[in-house]
Amino acid sequence: VQLQASGGGLVQAGGSLRLSCLLSGRTFSNYNMGWFRQAPGKAREFVATISRDNRSGGYTNYADSVKGRFTISRNNAKNMVYLQMDSLKPEDTAVYYCAADDGIWNTIRSTRGGLYDHWGQGTLVTVSS
Repeated sequence: VQLQASGGGLVQAGGSLRLSCLLSGRTFSNYNMGWFRQAPGKAREFVATISRDNRSGGYTNYADSVKGRFTISRNNAKNMVYLQMDSLKPEDTAVYYCAADDGIWNTIRSTRGGLYDHWGQGTLVTVSS
């Protein structure tokens, strides 16, 4: 499995960005997908996740810090997962990573980065004040 994240950049506070992540090498619809981030000098943290459940479009879960501002979605036909980020704040500045997991999805397990099997290279998001 290979993951390729893109879409990062520099944006002013209050602005928006959309991150994309392409999964290749395996059947995308078999994977739960997650976004994590790591700010300078800080530990990696969970941002958002979407399950592989195709019937409902995927169950989602968000970190409290981004709830209501970020939206995760997926397009199984394109092997893509997206993270729409609105109302960005300087504290959102970080390298954002997409990750894939073929295990059981639930709201607790999906937040644990250690359980994801595959990771992308990261894309830098910088929010200026």
